[in-house]
Amino acid sequence: MRESAERRQARIAELVRARGVARITDLADEFGVSVVTVRRDVEDLARRGEVRRGHGVARSLRPVSEPALVGGDSVAMIVPERNTYLTEAVQGAREAAEKAGLRVELHIAAGDGGAEREAVRQALDGGARGLLLSPHWRTRAEETEADHGWLSALSVPTVLVERRPARTSAIYPLDSVRSDHAYGVHLALEHLTGLGHRRIVLAARDDSPTARVIREEFAGQTAARDLAAGCRTVLSSRTAGPDPSAVDPRSADLVAAVRETGATAVLIHSDMDALVLVQRLQAAGIEVPGRCSVVAYNDVVADMGPVPLTAVAPPKAELGRIGLGLLLRRLDAAREGLRPGPTRHVELLPGLVVRGSTSPPAAG
Repeated sequence: MRESAERRQARIAELVRARGVARITDLADEFGVSVVTVRRDVEDLARRGEVRRGHGVARSLRPVSEPALVGGDSVAMIVPERNTYLTEAVQGAREAAEKAGLRVELHIAAGDGGAEREAVRQALDGGARGLLLSPHWRTRAEETEADHGWLSALSVPTVLVERRPARTSAIYPLDSVRSDHAYGVHLALEHLTGLGHRRIVLAARDDSPTARVIREEFAGQTAARDLAAGCRTVLSSRTAGPDPSAVDPRSADLVAAVRETGATAVLIHSDMDALVLVQRLQAAGIEVPGRCSVVAYNDVVADMGPVPLTAVAPPKAELGRIGLGLLLRRLDAAREGLRPGPTRHVELLPGLVVRGSTSPPAAG
């Protein structure tokens, strides 16, 4: 006699409570019904508050220990070392993955060269079903000229986070999510020029795709506003260039640059550099914001200095959440044997958080 849906659901709920987490496919095999039937059962149970529904799994309402979620229920996120900017993206991906019944394994790509490739290999050897990847791409050559064919040939779905390769690259067809940093520069300049500033120095890094966009957009947008003659770009630190082990010949002292140009405002990428440079400005008698307004770029720790800094704030956590969502879309399609649909390149707009480091330029 065929088991009723009510009885089957009660048994499923009991089994999930006992195991903590159970795969939909395993439940279908055990109960001798289709995956679609079990998925509907789990949806009914979740609506009644008896289990939690995850990505391909049913989970107990009680906390589930980490070992229950490892192995085939994990994806990997690979980020460069010493990159505090992506910490919130990692957390966003983690939270989204936990809601879907997945575990995110974090791999750090240390150094240059083949670091990311080795991190990917280790993640796949560990059973990761998909990848969220933020290549360092310290130089433009690494970003645009390197052979990325090995990435396009991976056997698992891969999503690029805060990266988008050139259209000619082998990995352009990968899903990606990134911040619109051109708009971030626009927000900073709109704020500063709206206050009356016309001479602005950019102190920026030059060791990532984000840094390169900020530098290029600052040059282009200040020219479009007819401000280029009064604006200048310097490195935000002596080791902010592509080779962190060497002093970059383009480095210049920010205090000197502000004085030489008569600048009344500075845009600094990134936050950590901004906190250091604001201290140097004030030590040199250049008060912030009285003599010089400051906008930081990233908003990771911009509010923690003696003067809380106005900052461009990319949606860092949302990068991770949306990246994980793009990955789940691919994983769901693969599990169902369906076509995943067209590639998606998602851009998220930064915001501007106004704090105490910006004001109109001093009279005279």
